[in-house]
Amino acid sequence: MNKYLILFMFIVSKFGFSQTQISWEDLEDVEFSNIYLEKEDQNILYPHFGFNVRELDNQEVILSGYILAIDPKKGYYVLSKTPFASCFFCGKGGPETVVELSFDSDKVSFFMDEFATVRGVLKLNADDTYRCVYILEYAKVSR
Repeated sequence: MNKYLILFMFIVSKFGFSQTQISWEDLEDVEFSNIYLEKEDQNILYPHFGFNVRELDNQEVILSGYILAIDPKKGYYVLSKTPFASCFFCGKGGPETVVELSFDSDKVSFFMDEFATVRGVLKLNADDTYRCVYILEYAKVSR
């Protein structure tokens, strides 16, 4: 009887809490090519996701970084590998160094460069040019 209980506990601990702690290095498994979008009349960096990061798509992950308040009134925040002064939006780093945060609630507020650990479902985005390459949906923050 005890071996069945131990087996059950192992299965629950392995699959019941299936969040994966990831690092910014995990998100570097992407290459970009410069392509022209006729409907936008501009060149964009198009992502080609590697195998390892594709394995994380639609998985619940945990990632730590700096919260950047891009448009706090609209609840638009991103998580960055680096503080604002040296982030992707300031011309340093690449698109893989920021993750768009999509919260369940619009009642969130953060300070610029607040360090946080965020949990959510990772979505890889290659098609919507108005959103980040990585998106964390159902995001929840522990400060």
